Amino acid sequence: MLLRRFYLGVLGSSFGLMTAGGVFTVLLAVGLIPRFAGKTHTGRKVTLYETMVILGTLAGNIMSVFDAYCMPAAPALLKIGIPKEILFLIGELLLVCFGLFAGIFVGSLAMAIAEMLDSIPIFARRVGFRHGLGIAVSAMALGKMAGSFYYFYEKIYLFGGV
Repeated sequence: MLLRRFYLGVLGSSFGLMTAGGVFTVLLAVGLIPRFAGKTHTGRKVTLYETMVILGTLAGNIMSVFDAYCMPAAPALLKIGIPKEILFLIGELLLVCFGLFAGIFVGSLAMAIAEMLDSIPIFARRVGFRHGLGIAVSAMALGKMAGSFYYFYEKIYLFGGV
């Protein structure tokens, strides 16, 4: 049992690192962060923007994996007399802020990827990948779709695959 948990931990960490690497590769390939810095005329703060993206990603991962430990202050705040209604209001406001920023980020990323799609045929032509590009993209999409179907069919999201 211990060996299985160790194996699942190593496997999950490996998949997490691959996914994070893929996300950051897309962000670098699209040039989203430098584009934001260029549009806002704050080019000297690109390193700060990149650091904030990395820290935000790490915080989101930690909060999604260790969700039971993300609100350790709530019972203490209830004990000192802060009403539940105020805590719920603060939680809802934080959720609205998160939704707003996540929506802005996803929308900007989608627009940047749409702009980058023009460069894929040029890249494929320069590399010499003339035949089979559609098959390669379709295979990746079908693999992603099959993985998603398996994920939801087996209800892995409920139990973590164990």
